[in-house]
Order: sequence, then structure tokens, then C-alpha cells
Amino acid sequence: MAKSGSLSIRVVEGRALPAKDVSGSSDPYCLVKVDDEVVARTATIWRSLSPFWGEEYTVHLPLDFHHLAFYVLDEDTVGHDDTIGKISLSKEAITADPRGIDSWINLSRVDPDEEVQGEVYLAVKLLEDARGRCLRCHVRQARDLAPRDISGTSDPFARVSWGNHSLETSTIKKTRFPHWDEVLELQEAPGTTSPLRVELWDWDMVGKNDFLGMVEFTPQTLQQKPPNGWFRLLPFPKSEDSGGSLGALRLKVRLTEDRVLPSQHYQPLMDLLLESVQGPAEEDTTSPLAVLEELASGDCRQDLATKLVKLFLGRGLSGPFLDYLTRREVARTNDPNTLFRSNSLASKSMEQFMKLVGMRYLHEVLRPVISRVFEEKKYMELDPCKMDLNRSRRISFKGTPTEEQVRETSLGLLTGYLGSIVDAIVSSAGRCPLALRLAFKQLQRCVEKRFPGVEHQDVKYLATSGFLFLRFFAPAILTPKLFDLRDQHADPQTSRSLLLLAKAVQSIGNLGQQLGQGKELWLTPLHPFLMQSISRVRDFLDQLVDVDGDEEAGGPACTLVQPSTIVREGFLLKRKEEPAGLATRFAFKKRYFRLSGKDLSYSKTPEWQAEIAGGLQPGPSSRAGPREGLWCRGWGLRGGSGSAENGHHPSAAGT
Repeated sequence: MAKSGSLSIRVVEGRALPAKDVSGSSDPYCLVKVDDEVVARTATIWRSLSPFWGEEYTVHLPLDFHHLAFYVLDEDTVGHDDTIGKISLSKEAITADPRGIDSWINLSRVDPDEEVQGEVYLAVKLLEDARGRCLRCHVRQARDLAPRDISGTSDPFARVSWGNHSLETSTIKKTRFPHWDEVLELQEAPGTTSPLRVELWDWDMVGKNDFLGMVEFTPQTLQQKPPNGWFRLLPFPKSEDSGGSLGALRLKVRLTEDRVLPSQHYQPLMDLLLESVQGPAEEDTTSPLAVLEELASGDCRQDLATKLVKLFLGRGLSGPFLDYLTRREVARTNDPNTLFRSNSLASKSMEQFMKLVGMRYLHEVLRPVISRVFEEKKYMELDPCKMDLNRSRRISFKGTPTEEQVRETSLGLLTGYLGSIVDAIVSSAGRCPLALRLAFKQLQRCVEKRFPGVEHQDVKYLATSGFLFLRFFAPAILTPKLFDLRDQHADPQTSRSLLLLAKAVQSIGNLGQQLGQGKELWLTPLHPFLMQSISRVRDFLDQLVDVDGDEEAGGPACTLVQPSTIVREGFLLKRKEEPAGLATRFAFKKRYFRLSGKDLSYSKTPEWQAEIAGGLQPGPSSRAGPREGLWCRGWGLRGGSGSAENGHHPSAAGT
């Protein structure tokens, strides 16, 4: 039986951060560390003291990790980034509640004396002689110490304190992995009992020495079980927090500990799940899928949907699986206006299926327009309460534009971008993955059967557009970073433009049913364009489900990605697999990786990869071998609402 653990981390947002720039704002980002190793970095939110990240990560790690830390920094173009504050969570704090942590947590000041890492190897013996008790501490070595010098190393020595006595080892120059192998003996006065403290310091010729960490053992521990082995270095006792003066982060953290049996032990459960989708769904209350759906709720339902979609997709049975859930959902819905509007297992499963199968399609459709919005940085605003006339001012003799002029200019820009988005979507039916088209075809059939009649003729369109537009296109437009459409989050002005575009696409996906309702009447100037687009969207949805034959949606997984298809590419850090031990930072090499439907390859630059794909051999390139390890910044983690599975080869999804 194998044991494994995974941390589900969501960095949601921050509030009331201090200003670090002369402009009175900050450019914050977060570093996520597990036991002092960086495992994730959020994007930078420019010019914001209340940033929203909404980024998710799943980190697979050993169960013996100690703590998780979040550092908030202000990115600077020139010089070092400024540290704003940090949050440190112990493993015990994370596991105190089975549901994990979901709350606002105040940032604490970053004290250099608390920023410690690494371990020390000690062997301690407590001896008795005529003079009293004697403590013999064998300081053997330390590893992975924090770098305190500008060279990226330290000059460490150890100080052993017991009672009123202390001794020091020699200093080992320029290393983070010192070997002392020294035995220090300390005598204790009769009738006293004292704890043992071992401190590690970085020796400096000028100024005071830098603290590297410490370990401490109680008299009871020394008497009953003398230390012998590796011990994790700890900071000095923690000072009081900042009381919220440094702001706060909203975090969601949950630790999952799994015990994995050999695959044959799961075969009976898999057989039951696979058999569930073959039977009637409408009145089913006893099958494993029906029971799981009733028991799961909230975040558990999201996780359940992801795992089930991967399982059935890997077996080539995602079509029957989605059809089973759809039939259950439709049979229980009496009002067509509420169909698939809740976070049911059917809705979550279809959403995850779209992300696993259709992410490349999404990129082809939206990336060109999204890139234009980011690069052109046009000011667009229709809401008079948010309109900034000075921001849209140009250098001319005409002075500041009027509110009406800004509205007309913004309307022209918005309709221009929306026109490109709608054109790209309605012309993309042929590029949509076959598995996705077949899933939508089955969906429409089921909805038409449940809600026949002329009065419900739009229900089948709303069911499909509710997924494709409201749960796929619109969220990707709103937060492109979370769907891998951009490397960074948008600045405030671009973010506002994306919000307006996402609202418009959402209205189109609703087929105009809610136009003119609600509080956002300032969107009225867009209504004529939206109404013209709705008829085109209906035609597109008809084309989307016009698939010949009755093939099963989500057939064999290997057909979903062709061998020549590039699934994902980008820079990663790689190193050769070495014997047990900690790798130095110089062991990593930055390489450009490309994952296709056939293999995983890498080279020094993207240009070499492109030429290799074209049949040329300009320079060194390799296939990732079995003796190499990848430190994946972004690939090995789950990121954003477009989760880690975004773009991953579906044939591996269910295995």
C-alpha cells in the first residue's frame, strides 16, 4: 500500500495591503512555499492594494512535510522586490479541521531571524561521573541551510548551550551543507536540570552574525530518549503578528492523505461505476453513481466530478457517463429556466469535460482577440459611475472629452472586440473537438425529449450555451490567466475591459433573455449588437450538434489528441536524477519543453523546438529520459479555474 498526500491550495485575494510604490499603490504577487521550497508563484496584480488572484494549485508532497508559507511581495522593475508580509501554516493547523482552512488571515512581518530552513544531524549522550552530569553532543553535519551571503552560500558554525555553559564548533566557509563531525562536552552543576539548545549561525567578518536556525530538547527528552538523527531547524520563538496592519489574504487550503492500494483492488468498484451508466438514470437511487451524487456536496462534488470524468474519459465511456448524469438532472427539473443552473454533479462533470477536451479549441478561438485587448490597452467604459474622463484624455487642443464622447468611443471599441469574438465563435463549429460536439448533441436530444413544444424551443439552445458560453467562454474572457490564455493577470484598466466583454458574451449565451433587466441599464447601448449576434449563435449551435452518425461521445481516449498536436509547451527547470539527497540550485537547467500527442521533448530555446518540428536539426534537443527529473513551475501544479488538467493529454486522465 502506497501513501501519498496532496495540498489543495487556492490563493483567492488580498485586502488592505500597504503601498510600497511612490504612486501610492503596489504590484503584489504571492510565493507559495512548502518547507521553505517554492512550489508556486501567482501572477502579479498591477497597481492594486486589494488584488484578486483566484489561482488554484494541487501540490503532491510527502506526508512528513512540516509547514506551508505564503509570502506577499511587491514586484519592482528596478532593484529587488519588496517583501510585504507572510502567512505560515503548520501541518497541524491545516489538518485541525477535516474541511481544511477557508478564511481571511492577517499577514505577519517577515523577520530575517525567522526565515530558516534545513536540518542538522546530532547524536547526544547524557553521562554521569563524579563531577556530576556531562552532556556529550556530537554535531555531525547540516544540510540545506539558508543562504545568508551575497555569494548564495553561508559560513556556518554551531553553538551548543546547556545550562550556563556553551561551546562552538569551527566555522565551515562558503557552504550550505557543512560537515563538522565534532564532539562537544558540557558539564552541568549538581542539582540542576536544563534544556539543550543547538543554534546554527552564519559567521560574518563585519557586523553581527546571521541566525540560521535552532533546535531545542527538554530535560525529559534528554533523559528518556537522547536525540540521535536529523532534526529540522526552527526559528526563534515567534513574535506577535502585525494586527492586520500589513493586510490579509483569503486562503483555501486542504490536505488530502491517500492510501493507494494495488490497482486490482479497485477493479470491483470500477466495474460497478461503469455498469451504473448503462442502466436507467431517471429513477436510479441505488447505483454507486447515484449514491455518490447524493453524498457529495460543495468542494467535494467538484473533486468527485473531476475524478469521475478522468476515469470515464480514460475508458472511452465519457459519453454514456455524461448522458447518464444529464438524464438524471433533466428528469428532476420541472422549470426549464433552472436547468443546469445549480452546481450539480452533472453541471460540474460537463464543465470539467469541456476543460479536459476543449482547452486547445478555446485557445484557438479566443487567444487572438484576448491578445489584442491586452496589447492595445484601449480605455472602454459605459458605466457613468465608473467613467474616468481624464484617463481617456489625449494630448490635443480639444481638452477633456465629454461623458457622451467617452461612451460613444467605448461603444465602438466594445462592439469591435465583440464582433471579433462572435465571428471567431460562430465560425468554429468545425474545429470543436468531436467528443465535445457529440456530448452537446446528446444533451440537446435529452432536453428536447423532456421539454417538447414550441414554447420550449429555446431550452435546448440555452442548455448548450449555458455550458459553452456561461461556463467556458465568458470565464476565460474574464480571467484569461486562469485558462492559460495569458501568462499574467490583466492590469486594472484591461481587467475592466475584459469584464465588459465577458458580461456581453454572457448576455449572448443567455440568448438575450435578461436584457434590460437588473441594475446594469448602462449596458443598453450594446443591446442592438447583442440581439443581432443571438441569431448567429443559434445557427452556430445547430451546426455544432450537426454530427453525422451516432458515435459515442468521448470514444477511445487516444483519438482525442492526434500525435502531431502540441498539447502544452513552455519553460521548465530540469535536472538529472541523483542519489538521495538535496540538489543544489546549480543543478537545475532551464529548458523549453513541448508535450505533443506523441511524446515529450525539450531544447534550449523555443526556436530550436519549432525547427525540430519542421524537420531541421539546428542544435541540441532531447526526449525526456527516465533518469531525469522535472521541477515543473506551472505544469506540475493545478492552476486556476482552468485547473491543472488544462490541456493535459486525456489518454493519461483515467489511468
